[in-house]
Amino acid sequence: MSKLVIVESVSKAKVIKGFLGDGYEVTASVGHVRDLPASKLSVDVRNNFAPKYEIVKGKEKLVADLKNMVKKSDGVLLATDPDREGEAISWHLATLLNLNLKQKNRVTFNEITRKGIETGMANPRTVDLDMVNAQQARRILDRLVGYKLSPFVSQKIRRGLSAGRVQSVAVRLIVDKEDEINNFVPEEYWSLDAKLVSSARRMFTANFVGDENGKVKLKNKDQTDGYIARLDGAEYTVGSVKKGTRKKSPAPPFTTSTMQQEASRRLNFQSSRTMKIAQELYEGVTVKGHGSMGLITYMRTDSLRISDQAREQGGNYIRATYGDKFLPDKPRYFKQRANAQDGHEAVRPTNPELTPAMVKDSLTAEQFKLYNLIWLRFMASLMADCVQNTVKAEITAARPGDDKYCVFSANGYEVKFEGFTALYEESSDTEEGRDAKLPELKSGEKLKLKELMPAQHFTQAPPRYTEASLIKALEENGVGRPSTYATIITTIIKREYVKRSAKQLVPTELGVATTRLLNERFPKIVNVKFTASMENSLDEVEHGKEDYVQVLRDFYGDFEKTLDKAKADMQGVKIELEEDKTDIPCDKCGAMMVVKIGRFGKFLACPNYPTCKNTKPLIQETGALCPKCGGKVVEKRSRKGHTFYGCDNWPNCDFVTWDKPTGDVCPQCGKALFKQRGGVVACLNEGCGYSVKATKKKGKNDE
Repeated sequence: MSKLVIVESVSKAKVIKGFLGDGYEVTASVGHVRDLPASKLSVDVRNNFAPKYEIVKGKEKLVADLKNMVKKSDGVLLATDPDREGEAISWHLATLLNLNLKQKNRVTFNEITRKGIETGMANPRTVDLDMVNAQQARRILDRLVGYKLSPFVSQKIRRGLSAGRVQSVAVRLIVDKEDEINNFVPEEYWSLDAKLVSSARRMFTANFVGDENGKVKLKNKDQTDGYIARLDGAEYTVGSVKKGTRKKSPAPPFTTSTMQQEASRRLNFQSSRTMKIAQELYEGVTVKGHGSMGLITYMRTDSLRISDQAREQGGNYIRATYGDKFLPDKPRYFKQRANAQDGHEAVRPTNPELTPAMVKDSLTAEQFKLYNLIWLRFMASLMADCVQNTVKAEITAARPGDDKYCVFSANGYEVKFEGFTALYEESSDTEEGRDAKLPELKSGEKLKLKELMPAQHFTQAPPRYTEASLIKALEENGVGRPSTYATIITTIIKREYVKRSAKQLVPTELGVATTRLLNERFPKIVNVKFTASMENSLDEVEHGKEDYVQVLRDFYGDFEKTLDKAKADMQGVKIELEEDKTDIPCDKCGAMMVVKIGRFGKFLACPNYPTCKNTKPLIQETGALCPKCGGKVVEKRSRKGHTFYGCDNWPNCDFVTWDKPTGDVCPQCGKALFKQRGGVVACLNEGCGYSVKATKKKGKNDE
């Protein structure tokens, strides 16, 4: 007889089994085993919002197998992920497997290492029902909004639309930013720089800041030309020279949010990609010479706390590699955000002494990049401040004997002590100017003017959100939680409310129209502060300070009334979208067809329905030519919604493939090339046989 340990993923089960050894059987639930079925609301709003859970479709055999394993075991431990969702999965498992919720059969692992497993196994507890209720409340809230509001939005704008409680707020942030950009009126301003040469023949640049009356903002060319005229024949003299020292502190170790932001900026990873790779690093990989182990701590966290052991290990590495002076006099502790849950440590390497170079050969390229980033960030957070010597020189320019003068300023610095910057510096969403190194200047020193450089500028509209800046905005506004950011962004793009343009997130016409409708009829749903207050209520439920049924009741009463009023007020109203119109004429009546969405995706339909019921497939051209007959290769959808590619001359030509056209042609036969699994680019022309391993085009963010 052995104890049964149930985790969520198969890969994690294998690693944990290796640590626990004999006496334990470790198996996986493969995520959720029970949920609200998608076919119906599954929430009894008249009976305290009782959820009607069912076994997830396709997992009936897995649940039956788990029940048999429970019967044969000498005890069961639920070891799903250490967050609300993981707690809820443990509760569902306990319910299905008839486990006693009063027994201490719940264990959690902050890191998948021998120490992390031993610590978790030594501290079993009961399933936290407050955490479970907080997760239930979130799930039910999202189900109520999605299933009650989506049909209304679909009826008023476009069939098949869905509205999400948190996703709708994210779209509103993006739409509001677009409105801000569109309404922005640029203002002209000018700069005037002087390129100067010191007595030691060192060249540097100083910026115009004002005149004898104080600071001056140059607003136009005439004003700037007036000062240039005043400077004709002027002598440039160094006035005050102020020297000082400034310290620059490192950024804290990663939270989920900052990890996603930095991976987006530095590695060009989408948030969903970052979380997938982080999950792999947490669950465990086989490292040469070390066996299977998790390389990072749990990656869903908003805490900046790190363990004393990790701090000591990191400090030992820094001391051995860089010396004692690269450690601060006192350990550095970072201040938590006011609403941080602080349930887990910050995201950090489980063994700081395991450098990226030591594990590189055991990781995929993506795993290595993310581990390297997490390791560098953590190590830098332990290191001493960077110390810089600064200098600020004020320079006056005046004609001999003239009381009027202009003032220029030059700022510079040099690094006195590298500190943490020897290892890592945080990137930024904005391009920040850096001070240049100045030559040695003395008060009263005469300078020679090399050139005056006037330049016209215009104030810039605020930039669109990127994934990194949207995640930062969601976190700052208290919308969603660390574990939800990636899903939010993936969902709003998949639903075509937002599209990517390079790295920017741009609202579609559909996103704008939906946001306008929700803002007008359901202001609370897309209100940032209201959504943040709901998150706070869920936190209170988790801490046992609020009843989750009352939270649902308070929300739903107002929501139901608002929905009923919107339906009554907008009866017969339909919002038309320009992006749904095409320039393709109807074969039967000549009207320009419109894009509709059906069970199997988008198609073209006549706008004169029901008078004209003509429809036809929506053809997405790929630009590639069929290798069989030379016709157009178009994108198609299977009955299950999967994308494939085929010849537009079907059924006369039967060419079809799952492989995506690359847009290039075969160097041997001139036919279209297609990208296959494993990163292989191949020619599908029979008899050619050309294939080559695809080479990735390196971008500026690739390392």
